[in-house]
Amino acid sequence: MQIWKLVSGMTVAAGLLLATTAQAPAQVAVEIGAQPECPYGYYEAPPYQCAPDGYYGPEWYNGGVFIGAGPWFHGGDHFYGHVDHHLDYRKGYHGSFPARGEHPAEHRAEFHGQAMHDAHGHEAPHGHR
Repeated sequence: MQIWKLVSGMTVAAGLLLATTAQAPAQVAVEIGAQPECPYGYYEAPPYQCAPDGYYGPEWYNGGVFIGAGPWFHGGDHFYGHVDHHLDYRKGYHGSFPARGEHPAEHRAEFHGQAMHDAHGHEAPHGHR
């Protein structure tokens, strides 16, 4: 009988303890940090590595300044721009990459890409130009 009194007393105490604890509302914060400083822009998906000269077509630049990609994109809602898959590490490119903070070359590479991506790296719908 004493065991039942002890168990029931502990149950009541636990119930009172749980009932009186305040619950804080959950908060979620996502910080993306500063935009990568790359001479020719950066790839549209994490880890946002600097892209080589010639990866992005001319529509990705405004007055020679990269309009951004991924979470730092500064363009229209339905934007698609040309990219060169030959310079995409996700498609097998193993050449050199510029370092963050590096300055662009005096003479830029000629653009040869045919694919189109949105600001997050998704391919344009078939037939989109």
